[in-house]
Amino acid sequence: MQRIGVVGCGLMGAGIAEVSARAGLDVVVAESSPEAAAAGLARLTKSLERAEQRGKIESAAEVLGRIRVVDSLEELADRQLVIEAIVEDETAKTSLFKELDRIVTDPEAILASNTSSIPIMKLGVVTSRPQHVLGIHFFNPVPVLKLVELVPSLLTSAETTERSRTFVEEVLGKTAIDCQDRAGFVVNALLIPFVLSAIRMLESGFATAEDIDRGLVLGAAHPQGPLALADLIGLDTTKAVAESLYEEFKEPLYAAPPLLARMVDAGLLGRKTGRGFYTY
Repeated sequence: MQRIGVVGCGLMGAGIAEVSARAGLDVVVAESSPEAAAAGLARLTKSLERAEQRGKIESAAEVLGRIRVVDSLEELADRQLVIEAIVEDETAKTSLFKELDRIVTDPEAILASNTSSIPIMKLGVVTSRPQHVLGIHFFNPVPVLKLVELVPSLLTSAETTERSRTFVEEVLGKTAIDCQDRAGFVVNALLIPFVLSAIRMLESGFATAEDIDRGLVLGAAHPQGPLALADLIGLDTTKAVAESLYEEFKEPLYAAPPLLARMVDAGLLGRKTGRGFYTY
């Protein structure tokens, strides 16, 4: 697969586009408007220029030359693999997969989702090719973190999964793990209850945000505390994943705490808005 499409050029979409272009692939990124496309291109340019300054790549301009950022899904018609990286909302994603099914002409093309929690089956069944639909879940920041979760649904063919594994491991140089098609997959099914427990601890007045995070960094050798991690993930995304997990399993540990819901309502989403549990 040499022609890669990405839908969405936010943090995750831009990261997926960047690692694909750095691997020598032809990348088209589709955004929802000319303004969003311009912002996405600026995000990619800044990241690649920083990578060049740090000696990670030889030429930012050369990598950018393999990326086109557009404002129309129709530009993805000739892609062999399209990875969706839009908002973590089931309605938005199923609508998008219906459109991709119509637009992408190659019947063997893979339609993948970077969702962190939504069951892949729900995305596959709205298309005419569920055997070519699966989850390819990257982690933020995509250029740095090596892990990718491969999530086939009950209808995904073994060939699609193996083609995706080859793309992830041999082309991008990342490490793939196999996950069942359950909300949260492997990492978030373990990580999100941990983060929610830290939010409940803060909410109850048990400890300050700084002490909760310091305790996990210095006492458990975590690279960062759970509240700082939530700010990095985005509190809106954290809440969305928690809701998907709770909807699937109905376990209290997956329920979003009231403090998290209020912060999302207030637009305090973490690093991307400049304020969450910490101010940036």
